[in-house]
Amino acid sequence: MEMKVYIAEFLEYLRVEKGASFHTVEAYRRDLTQFSGFLKRSVHKSIPVDRIKESHILSFAGSLHRDRRRATIARKLSSIKSFFTFLERKEVVRKNPASLVVLPRVEKYLPSVLTVEEAEELVEAPLCVEDNNDNATRDRAILELLYSSGIRVSELVALKLRDLDLEKGYVRVLGKGGKERLLPVGRFAIEALRTYIKMKRETEGADAPLFVGRAGRPISRKTVERVVKKYARLSGINKMPSPHTLRHSFATHLLEGGADLRSIQEMLGHASLSTTQRYTKVTLRHLSEVYDRTHPRAGRRYDD
Repeated sequence: MEMKVYIAEFLEYLRVEKGASFHTVEAYRRDLTQFSGFLKRSVHKSIPVDRIKESHILSFAGSLHRDRRRATIARKLSSIKSFFTFLERKEVVRKNPASLVVLPRVEKYLPSVLTVEEAEELVEAPLCVEDNNDNATRDRAILELLYSSGIRVSELVALKLRDLDLEKGYVRVLGKGGKERLLPVGRFAIEALRTYIKMKRETEGADAPLFVGRAGRPISRKTVERVVKKYARLSGINKMPSPHTLRHSFATHLLEGGADLRSIQEMLGHASLSTTQRYTKVTLRHLSEVYDRTHPRAGRRYDD
């Protein structure tokens, strides 16, 4: 069978057995399709999967180095490794040609966060918009929910009216791997959501999408990104955040306020605590800056 048939089987395995999200499956599809296209161009024919060697994979990696970041190359090679591990279990290949391929070392960057003051200025910016009040009301609800709950943008755009329980103060989301979790929602977000629903959505059924754009269609991820950048400019903050910046800010501000890592891990929907622990580095950096700015002996050198 052609490689594209095995790719299709692997993607189905990710969807059905691993419960991978749509975006995860699409990322694997793009990576493996790119690898397959590279093989056709370099080998000049459709090579059977059981004839693919480590040298082919390394050549593919080499072709990426000129215009790809290390993180992107590492992800593509990881996709190939997972694909051949799947084929090895199915006994399509006798030996995994990617087993000895070493992923490039990726530098770990600390997430970008807003200060509490910047976050407040951003989420309150729609209140200053006098024209196009319908969109401003919706946008305020979006911004407040992003910052109040730490919800992923992919989770936010999938919300339906029935996922909200504003009386109890929580939202139900379906996260990565199809895992459901309940997120607490603060009083400012509850107020913004109630105003939005009362104005725009009160006549619709529980299965209707929560946030809509033109013609009543569910908003897209790109729309949410535009909303965040629009009000960042209007608020006058000296940063250009993304929806994910509000998620990072949510976690960092909780940690600075005394929340424990396990609780933050649960709210963010992280499978591993090590993913959540990066926020401790952000907080330590913040504490160091505060110390250097405020302590009378910070950063000074004294001779005995």
